[in-house]
Amino acid sequence: MYSGNYYRLMAEYNRWMNGKLYAVCAGIPDERRQADLGAFFKSIHGTLNHILWGDRTWLRRFTGQPSAAGPIGQDLYADFGELRAEREKTDVFMLDWAANLQESWLAQPFEYTSTDGKVRRGPAWVFVTQLFNHQTHHRGQVTTLVKQLGYEPGATDIPWVPGVVESP
Repeated sequence: MYSGNYYRLMAEYNRWMNGKLYAVCAGIPDERRQADLGAFFKSIHGTLNHILWGDRTWLRRFTGQPSAAGPIGQDLYADFGELRAEREKTDVFMLDWAANLQESWLAQPFEYTSTDGKVRRGPAWVFVTQLFNHQTHHRGQVTTLVKQLGYEPGATDIPWVPGVVESP
């Protein structure tokens, strides 16, 4: 049975879903993966870049460690293989980070300047929750785009993450 906490579970879900989506997307030709499909970040490739951008931006805010993230909406990596490798590295980092979160830190006030230039303040747990909510939201968009192109991402629900629940 799963013995972690909410944030560890979400980091594991993030890694599992990213692995599944990137595996499916690897089979989509570059021109289709990078085509403007009318999504907020235009393409599957653009949306995957944005998810990585968001994760790195939040993790930089939380940890103070530098990471490669340019302006919002700008692709971090044009090459899919490089994007995938960087996604995997970030997922490993996020798993370790989430496993070491402390209740005392999560309860503390947290402040950052958002992309619109406004200062946001609140308990850290609200913003950590936003990190995982943001991923799930945009991965849902990628899943829709992938399905519209005729590819199958498979199950996307947390109970399907290996090792989270027991199957009779």
